[in-house]
Amino acid sequence: MSRSALVATTAAALLAGGCLAAVAPAAAAEPELLSQGHPVTASTVENADYTPARAAVDGDLGTRWSSTFADGQWLQIDLGEVADLTRLELVWEAAYGADFRVLASTDGSTWSQVGQVVGGTGGTQSVPLDGDGRYVRLDFSKRGTGYGYSLWEARVFGIPGGTPTTPPTTPPATPEPTDPPELIEGGGDLGPNVHVYDDATPDSTIQAELDAAFQAQETAQFGQRRDQFLFKPGTYDVHAHIGFDTSISGAGRNPDDVRINGGVWVDAQWFGGNATQNFWRSVENLSIAPHTGEARWAVSQAAPMRRVHVLGDLSLAPSSYGWSSGGFIADSKVDGTVRSYSQQQWLSRDSSFGAWEGSVWNMVFSGVEGSPPPSFPNPSHTVLDTSPVTREKPYLYWAGDDWAIFVPELAEDTQGTTWEDGPTPGTSIPLDDVYVAKPGDSAERINAALDQGLHLLLTPGVYHVDESIDVDRPDTVVLGLGYATIVNDGGTTAMRVADVDGVSIAGVLFDAGTEHAPVLLEVGEPGASADHSDDPIALHDVFLRVGGAVAGKVDDALVVHSDDTIIDHIWSWRGDHGDGIGWDQNTAKRGLVVNGDDVTAYGLFVEHYQQHNTVWNGERGRTVFYQSELAYDPPSQAAWMNGSKQGWASYKVGDGVTDHQAWGVGVYSYNNVDPSIVTESGIEAPAVPGVRLRNLLTVSLGGNGIIRHVVNGIGGEASGTATIPSYLVAFN
Repeated sequence: MSRSALVATTAAALLAGGCLAAVAPAAAAEPELLSQGHPVTASTVENADYTPARAAVDGDLGTRWSSTFADGQWLQIDLGEVADLTRLELVWEAAYGADFRVLASTDGSTWSQVGQVVGGTGGTQSVPLDGDGRYVRLDFSKRGTGYGYSLWEARVFGIPGGTPTTPPTTPPATPEPTDPPELIEGGGDLGPNVHVYDDATPDSTIQAELDAAFQAQETAQFGQRRDQFLFKPGTYDVHAHIGFDTSISGAGRNPDDVRINGGVWVDAQWFGGNATQNFWRSVENLSIAPHTGEARWAVSQAAPMRRVHVLGDLSLAPSSYGWSSGGFIADSKVDGTVRSYSQQQWLSRDSSFGAWEGSVWNMVFSGVEGSPPPSFPNPSHTVLDTSPVTREKPYLYWAGDDWAIFVPELAEDTQGTTWEDGPTPGTSIPLDDVYVAKPGDSAERINAALDQGLHLLLTPGVYHVDESIDVDRPDTVVLGLGYATIVNDGGTTAMRVADVDGVSIAGVLFDAGTEHAPVLLEVGEPGASADHSDDPIALHDVFLRVGGAVAGKVDDALVVHSDDTIIDHIWSWRGDHGDGIGWDQNTAKRGLVVNGDDVTAYGLFVEHYQQHNTVWNGERGRTVFYQSELAYDPPSQAAWMNGSKQGWASYKVGDGVTDHQAWGVGVYSYNNVDPSIVTESGIEAPAVPGVRLRNLLTVSLGGNGIIRHVVNGIGGEASGTATIPSYLVAFN
C-alpha cells in the first residue's frame, strides 16, 4: 500500500470509531542544506593546497575552490541520497561564472538539467532547481572574468526523498573528454604593415618607404591602409611627411635614443593650406633635429605628439598659416619656442617648453614647464601648475634582443617629462607575454588569447569583430600600432573592459559599423563600484568614429562605469563629412558618458552627436580641456529640441552631481544645414558649490547657428558672422 493510501485508510477508521473529528494534513517538509561536508570533485583546481574542491562545501567563507583559467569546467557534489532539489546558493569570489548549467543524476551516469544561468554577474547568487538527484554537477561554460571559476561556497538545498542509495560500482560519470583549448603563444613577427629600421638600414631605403606611404596616405582620409614606422636606437638622416593612419615612433627606451636629423612633418598642402582635417596620425618617443630649425606638426584632432624631444622650435600651424583645429602634446620637450599661430585650441600636458607664442580661443597647459602665465580670455591661457593624476601611455620598444611593451607607472601632481632626469619609471612586458594580432584575426581568437593571460598588440590594419573583445584580466595592456581599427559588425559592442584594476587601452580607433549598437567601447559594468585609485584603468589616444567610412550607428560611443579611470586624450567623432553622413544615416546620441566616480580626463574632443556630446554623471570628476562642435546637421529647430528646451548642451554635468571641476571648456556651433538653429546653452551643470567650471567659451562659426549662453543661461550670446567667442571666466 502506498504511503498516501495508508494515511487515508487510517483516518477513515479513526473517524468511524469517533476518536477524532478530522485529520489535519501533514506539514510540508522544509528544504534543508544538503551539500555541506559531502564528497566533491572538480575538473581542475588552480592550486591543490590553497583552492581544493572540498573548500566549496566546507561551510567556511574564508576558503574557496577555484579552477584553472579556462572555460569548460565542472564541480560535482555527492549528496549521499536522492533528494528533491529546490535551490542552489553560490557565494562567488571575484572570478565568477557568467553562463552555466546545473545537472542532476540519481545514479551518477544519467544526467538531466535542473537549473541554468545565462549572463550571471557573480556575488551571492540563488539559482532555482527543479528535479531529483543524488549527484549535482555545476557545468560551467563561460567565465565572467579572465580568471577561472572561484567559489567560496556552493550550497545545495532540497528535501531528502529516501534512504541513502548505494554508490555506483564505478565512479560518477564525468564530462566526455574534449580536446584542450588551443594554446595560443605570445610573441612573433609584427607583420607587413610595421616598418622596422636600424642603423644598418640605408637612409635612402627609409626615405623611399616613407615617401611611398605618404603619397598613398596624404589624402586617404577614410582608406583601409595602416602604417607603423619603428626606428630602433640610432641616428637617421630622413624627412618624414606623415599622412592619414600613419604613426612614426622611436623604439628606444627613451626619446633621445633615436635621433631624426631632418624632420617629422605635417603640413596641409593637400587641403589648400587648411589643416582642420589633418586627423589620425601620430609621432612618439624620438628626438627631432629639424633641418630648418623648426619642426612642423600642423594637425587637428586625433593626432597626438608624445615623448618627443624637439631640438629647435615647433610650429603647430601649416606653412600657409591656414586654420588648424586642436591637438595634444604630452611628456615632450621643445628646446626652443612652440608657436601655435592659427591653432584654435590645444592641450599641452606634462611637458617642457623653452617658450610659447600664440593664442586663439582655448590654450590649456597642465603640468608644463615653460608655459605662459595664466590669462583668460585674452590671451586665452588656462594654466594648471601640476596634473592631478597621470599614467603615461604604454609603448613598444626594442629591449636589446626582442620587443617589449613598457608601461609607465602611476603618478600624482606631475610636472614636466618623465624621462629628462632618468628613464621613465615603470615595468616592461616581454613580447612573449603578448598576443600579436594581425588583420583577419577574429574576436574569438583574440578573446582566447586574452583568456590565456596574454596582453594584446594590434598591428596596423582593420579588424572586423562580430562579438565583443572582452578585456577581463587586471593590468592587461591593449596597444594598437599605426591606427589599428576595430569595426563592430552585427550591432555588437566592439570592446568591453571589466571593472578590474590597471587595464590600459592605447592607440586604438573604434569605427562604428552599419548595424545599430548600444555602445562601441564600455569600461566597467553598470553599477561598478570597485576602488581602483591605486591602479586605475587608463585610456590613451582612444578614438571613436561614427560615419565617414560607412554610415555607422550607435547610441553611446564610449561609456565609462569604472571609478578612478584616467582618460588621456580621446576624439569621439560623429562624422560631418565622408561616406554615410546625414541626420538619419550616421545616427548616434552621445559621444561620452561617464558614470564612474573620481574619473580624470585630459584632452576630451567630443563632437557632432545628436544629443549631449558628453554626459558626466559620476562624482568628483575632473576635465582638463574640452573641445566640442555641436551637430552640424539638424534639419530644423524641431529636430534640435531637448524637450521644451532649444537644443542640447554639449557638456552636461548630471543634475544630481555635487562635485565636479573643469578647466578650459570650448563649445562651438556650425549649423550648416539650418544656420538659424538655436542652442540655449553650450554647457549645463548644477548650480551647487562643489561644481566649479573655469575658463569657458562658446563660438558660432561664421554665424552658422546661435548659442544663447555659455552655462545655464549665463554668459553672452555666440552668434554673427564675425566668429567672436563669448567668454565666461568662472561658473560657481
